Amino acid sequence: MGESDKHPAGNPLLAGLALLCSQLSLNVGAAIAKHLFPKIGVEGVTAYRVGISALVMLLIFRPWRTPLTLRQVVNVAIYGSVIGLMNLMIYRAFSRIPMGVAVAIEVAGPLTVAVLSSHRPRDLVAVGLAALGLYFLLPIHGHVDQLDPVGVAYAAAAAACWAMYIIYGKRVSAMSGGQSVAWGMLAASLFIVPIGVAHAGALLLTPSLLLVGVAIALMSSAVPYTLEMVSMRTLSSRTFSMFSSAAPALSALAGMAVLGEHLTLTQWLAIAAIVTASALTSLR
Repeated sequence: MGESDKHPAGNPLLAGLALLCSQLSLNVGAAIAKHLFPKIGVEGVTAYRVGISALVMLLIFRPWRTPLTLRQVVNVAIYGSVIGLMNLMIYRAFSRIPMGVAVAIEVAGPLTVAVLSSHRPRDLVAVGLAALGLYFLLPIHGHVDQLDPVGVAYAAAAAACWAMYIIYGKRVSAMSGGQSVAWGMLAASLFIVPIGVAHAGALLLTPSLLLVGVAIALMSSAVPYTLEMVSMRTLSSRTFSMFSSAAPALSALAGMAVLGEHLTLTQWLAIAAIVTASALTSLR
C-alpha cells in the first residue's frame, strides 16, 4: 500500500460529505468575493478572506495551547504560505476568466497528485481526458471563445499551489482539532494581509465592505478548510483528490447562478472531461 493510501480509521461517508460541503461553501463564497474586486481589488479581497479567517480560527481553536515541534513549524509555514498564494492566484484568475474555467484549470493540481500516486493503466485515460479538456479551454486556438492568457496563467499557478496544499495539508492534518488550520491561516495572513493593505489601504475598514469580507472569509476559508482538514484525517490524498474533482462543475454553477457567467457548450464539455479525468484517477 502506497503512502497516499495510508490514513487513520474514520467514516468515509462523513468525510466525503464534509468535503462536498466544503466545496459548496467555497464556491459560493468565491462568487460573492468577485463582486468586491472592482472596489478593493483582488489583493484586498484576498486579505479579507485570509486575514479574517485567521482571526476566527485563532479565537475558536486557540492553537497556542499546544506548542509546535520544529518540524511542525516548517510544515505549517509552507502550508500557510501555499494557502495564501493559492487564494491570491485563483482570485486573480477569477478577475479575468469565468470561475468554472479557472477552477477547471486549477484542478490539474490535485489531478497531478492523484496520478503520481498511482501507476494504473486507467490513469493514462484520465491524463488523456484532462489534456483534451485543457486543450479546449486554453487560449491556443481561435475557433472557440478566446480566454485571457494572463487569467489562464494565474489559474495554472493556483493549480500548482493546490497540489502542494494537498501534500502539506496531509502532513499537518494529524495535529489536534483545528490547530493545523488555525496555524496555517495565521501563516497565510502574515504573507497576504500586508499585500492587501498596501493595495487597498483604508478602504478595507469600510463597514459595509468589511461585513461582506467577514461572510467571504467564513464561506471561502474558515468553513471549507476546517471541513477539508476533517476529511483529510480519513481520506487518502488520492481519494481526497477524487472528491475535489467536482470543483470545476460546482464553480461553473456558482458563477452562473451568482454572477451570470454563462459558458459555451465547448467549455462545459471541456470541464466535464476534466471532472471525469479527476474522478477516474481514484475510482477503485
